[in-house]
Amino acid sequence: MLKNTLKTCAWLFGINLLISAFAFGGGYTVIPVIRKYFVQKKRLMNDDELMGMTAMAQSSPGAIAINLSSLTGFRVGGVAGAISSAIGAVTPPLIILSVVSLWYAAVQNNHVISIIFKGMQAGVAALIADFASSTYRTILRQKSLFFTVMTPAVVIASFIFSINIILIICICICLSLIRALLKNGAKHDG
Repeated sequence: MLKNTLKTCAWLFGINLLISAFAFGGGYTVIPVIRKYFVQKKRLMNDDELMGMTAMAQSSPGAIAINLSSLTGFRVGGVAGAISSAIGAVTPPLIILSVVSLWYAAVQNNHVISIIFKGMQAGVAALIADFASSTYRTILRQKSLFFTVMTPAVVIASFIFSINIILIICICICLSLIRALLKNGAKHDG
């Protein structure tokens, strides 16, 4: 049993180290990569479980990438899995930030570094678009008219009408609570 736990923790550390080292752009960029390894390749969870963990990672304080790594690690390997996943996820940024802070003055105005970062932005945009489309497909599979309509409404409210995202989140929470109360009331009446 200890051997399996150590093997699981080593895999979790390694995979989260790899994901963190190569998924530039913040928390949302790790989601498709985590999906690839945890859902598609290893089948350690399904898409719905990952989306639930993503929602918890988003609503918890701290970096989404670290939160999601810890949650998936906990799901796969318990507390030891969560710890090894978190350590694996924070190691590359700590190393990169340490090196960058030492060499910041030298690379601050470097044209090549600037071009590299622009290329990374394009890759990040593609990863976020992939995540958004797979998330919406998951919503469509639930066959809920409420969430199917809410998702594009949020996008329109944010990007077209420039409504403050905090207001949008509060409205979505209120609408979801009202929906849940109405559904719960209908169950008790019937």
